[in-house]
Amino acid sequence: MRDKSNEDNPVFKEDVDALAKEIADAASSEQKSDEKVMTISVDEYEKLKTDLAAANDRALRALAELENFRNRTNRLAREERKYAGVDLARDLLPLWDNLGLALSIQDPDKNARAVVDGVKMVHDEFLKVLSKNGIEKIDALHQPFDPNFHESVAFVPSEEFPPNTVVVELKAGFTMHDRVVRAAQVVLASAVPKTEPGEEDV
Repeated sequence: MRDKSNEDNPVFKEDVDALAKEIADAASSEQKSDEKVMTISVDEYEKLKTDLAAANDRALRALAELENFRNRTNRLAREERKYAGVDLARDLLPLWDNLGLALSIQDPDKNARAVVDGVKMVHDEFLKVLSKNGIEKIDALHQPFDPNFHESVAFVPSEEFPPNTVVVELKAGFTMHDRVVRAAQVVLASAVPKTEPGEEDV
């Protein structure tokens, strides 16, 4: 039951007013605290949004630079492939000059030796130029058949060489840095067929 006598008591009324003010102050303080937290959160959000935009801009710039780098690299690679044979061409030009000199001989019949020597010189220089550029002639003649380097086109009976030995080199083969550019076309030895006595006279 409510005691009305205390309500008229000045001391009681003062205590109640003081308590009500304390509650109101606490509520006001809590509201201000919430507003402060909300203000900080918005600031942090804006900062994060700005940082994200800056990061996106940096990422886009990096992607653009990467694409430019890729394009430059591809262009340089195409140019390297296009002009890869320039050094070889420069090395071959002296051979062209020497062939021209050999062909310029006025009377090949009287200067047959000079023509042969000139062609041999060009041949030897040609092999040197190829070797300088990593192209080597495959050693085939009188070697055992090797399907990695030789291409057999025929067999001939031979008593001098074992079967499957290269006895004729029809077309020279070449490698470039251990890769076969062209296999050597060769003729291989085969065993001489045995004949029965008396077959020679038939």
